[in-house]
Amino acid sequence: MTEQDINAGGRVAIVGGGLAGSLLALSLARQGVGVDVYERRPDPRVGLSEGGRSINLGLSKRGIQALTEVGLIDQVMPLSVVMGGRVIHAPDGSTRFQPYGKDRGEVLHSIDRNELNRLLLDHAQRHPQVRLHFNHRLERIDKARRELEFDHDGEKVRAQPAWVVGADGAFSRARQEMQRGERADYHQEYLEWGYKELSLAALPGGGSQIELEALHVWPRVHCFFVSHPNRDGSHTLTLFLPHEGPDSFATTRTPDEVRALFNKYFPDLIPLLPNLVDDWVSHPTGSLITTRTAPWSMDEWIVLVGDACHAVYPFYGQGMNSAFEDCSALMAAFAAHPRDRRAAFIAYEQSRRPHTDTLAELSKANFIELKQKVQSFWFLARKRVDAALNRLLPKTWLPLYTMIAHTTMPYGDALKRSRQQEKILLGAVSALALVVVGAGVWVGRLL
Repeated sequence: MTEQDINAGGRVAIVGGGLAGSLLALSLARQGVGVDVYERRPDPRVGLSEGGRSINLGLSKRGIQALTEVGLIDQVMPLSVVMGGRVIHAPDGSTRFQPYGKDRGEVLHSIDRNELNRLLLDHAQRHPQVRLHFNHRLERIDKARRELEFDHDGEKVRAQPAWVVGADGAFSRARQEMQRGERADYHQEYLEWGYKELSLAALPGGGSQIELEALHVWPRVHCFFVSHPNRDGSHTLTLFLPHEGPDSFATTRTPDEVRALFNKYFPDLIPLLPNLVDDWVSHPTGSLITTRTAPWSMDEWIVLVGDACHAVYPFYGQGMNSAFEDCSALMAAFAAHPRDRRAAFIAYEQSRRPHTDTLAELSKANFIELKQKVQSFWFLARKRVDAALNRLLPKTWLPLYTMIAHTTMPYGDALKRSRQQEKILLGAVSALALVVVGAGVWVGRLL
């Protein structure tokens, strides 16, 4: 196979114009590459955004790094709201603030998915070599002819790009077509819980009804709410609830059932949500999925990024950040293998897949943390110990959450380091316990 570099042979097709696809289009365009972005939905910059897909996002270090690399971070930050930590809302209405880190530098930034997507598309389109094609749904890929076929308002559109990026989300058609007839692994898992978004309006004169610069969590073992702030003082509330069974989406459909659910689990939210029933009826119920697949590429012609190759549950707030980090990693692989695209694809997957598999497991574990552990005495005590050691040894002792959200350390390396720290802490506690027991025995003998 002849070696081919990033610019060889013509234009690149990116299937999917969401966050990952638009960021990668901008990254490639900055390197002088001609890019065609094909998105199945209408242009999100025109008219209303698509419903059910607007979970606010927590931008953290990995995403910030990727946006910095394309020169956009100064445009993105004014669109966000700083979140310095979690406000935990107990069933009795009391609240407790849990900072994300040891100082104000360790924060998250709440940003609207659609607003960020529009910004990325605008900046990508400013490059004359970028063309955006909306209402283009991928129908099939002819791998032998290296041809893509799209449906555009009932008409067939064919393209023969130099190479292709699949950035079309968890239910990626590009991935399906790439792997058709190949020796490929694919696993998907649905969570038994779904989600529904509601709106907590700003105060009539402006400002927020609850603390603005924080992520709010109403943890209940059976269900929980998470709230992301918006710049106008409103909050996007996301309820996570089982699909089936008692007190589920299946049993919460009528106005009386909705009120009963909130009276049982979230009575303190009822006065803040005067349009609760109308919001409930008008907002769709979403599903939560995690996926793993291999390989992420085929030959030197097609490669996957973002949710197309590793969708995760949203409970660690890393979906967007990880997808953006994919774009950075792919561009780094091109830089390391400037004349061998196949080698770049392979290096990219080898550098990322073990760590995104780790992220999937971390995201599952954080689901349990958010719904029940954040109020546990032992969980809070452990967090305090981590924070104290981090202050005492800022370069040596890093809490797992800090490594995931506030560094670009690979996810697998962060988990390994966290487990090593756990062993050290357990050893120290065990040694202290032996000292205490030994002292007690010695004092007993003296008496």
